[in-house]
Amino acid sequence: RRHQQTFEGSKEEMDRVETVMGHLAPSPVAGRCPMSDAKCPVKEAGCPMRAGPAKAPVRVCITGAAGQIAYSLIIQISSGRMLGPDQPVILQLLEIPPAEGALKGVVMEIEDCAFPLVHSIVPTVDPKVGFKDADIAIFVGAFPRKQGMERKDLLEKNASIFDSQGKILAAVASANVKVLVVGNPANTNCLLLMRSASSIPPANFSCLTRLDHNRAKAQLAAKVGVHVSSVHNVIIWGNHSATQYPDARYAVVRGFPAQGIDSSAVAAVNDGRWLREDFIPTVQKRGAAIIAARKLSSAASAANAIVEHVRDWMLGTRPGEIVSMGVVSDGSYGVPKGLIFSFPVTCAAGGHYQVVQGLSIDSFSQEKIDATTAELSQERDTAVAFVSR
Repeated sequence: RRHQQTFEGSKEEMDRVETVMGHLAPSPVAGRCPMSDAKCPVKEAGCPMRAGPAKAPVRVCITGAAGQIAYSLIIQISSGRMLGPDQPVILQLLEIPPAEGALKGVVMEIEDCAFPLVHSIVPTVDPKVGFKDADIAIFVGAFPRKQGMERKDLLEKNASIFDSQGKILAAVASANVKVLVVGNPANTNCLLLMRSASSIPPANFSCLTRLDHNRAKAQLAAKVGVHVSSVHNVIIWGNHSATQYPDARYAVVRGFPAQGIDSSAVAAVNDGRWLREDFIPTVQKRGAAIIAARKLSSAASAANAIVEHVRDWMLGTRPGEIVSMGVVSDGSYGVPKGLIFSFPVTCAAGGHYQVVQGLSIDSFSQEKIDATTAELSQERDTAVAFVSR
């Protein structure tokens, strides 16, 4: 009764309650607010009930879904950071049988988050179920390098995995599925997947070098003494390995040395020796440094990079922004056709990218690009020989 008297004495409170209850009422017409224009406080422009029909959910498959990278990644996808705040998703979470119990725990946590954008969850240990009708497939899982293994041993283990998964992907996924490979060796795993899933366009395959790209931005920002958001257009060339070439020659530092003034990163750093002898090896070996400090590999930063890679690929890069993606080479910059190689790219909405052309390559850069190309070519030959036996 006391509450009733309070509301009776406050027309503003009564109007607020009526507005809330009105928005909770079912709308008789799709996209039409049940409240009258006189009473709806947000009117036509901002009312969520006038936004029209909801988007169809996007099916996102994540392999290695109970692992530490996926644990961070799933939360970001579910909250709308990857595909947008109005894009529902169906999470198709694929694991190997020994991790099935852990996957159940991950599903319970997603359910307990009550994400509005999560349309449904499909946990499975069957690739045919995990890849079924997938619009986006993120291959986080791969066979890990164990003590005593040489790189060729790792290539052999993953060659059989990605060759078999590629065949299943081509058979059951969406014909236009977009594929991102994260599990190492990422470039060559992506190449094997692409070769095996030959009915899917090669341009639909990519591997993650955005983490290296972000690491390079952070190192430049720290050196110059600016916020990382001021640094743009660094480039990662080549393999996601210690032979990658982080290139600052075309990077820009915005608002430096003063607001409204932009400088090249090379001029802002003003230390060629640091760029050659500190910047490059620090970025190349950053993953190993994190393992040494944390006793675990990068997880949160990898998940963040995955989100940014897919977001830019699907929604488009900002005008004038260059990002790094491992994509199939078309022969640009002398890189052999068919290699999965990190290039500078721009993206247009809908899952389209274009390699930035016309950048000059000096002798130092050419030497670095040649070294990472040679490593990728050797990896390709070794891995292909394994699956061709």
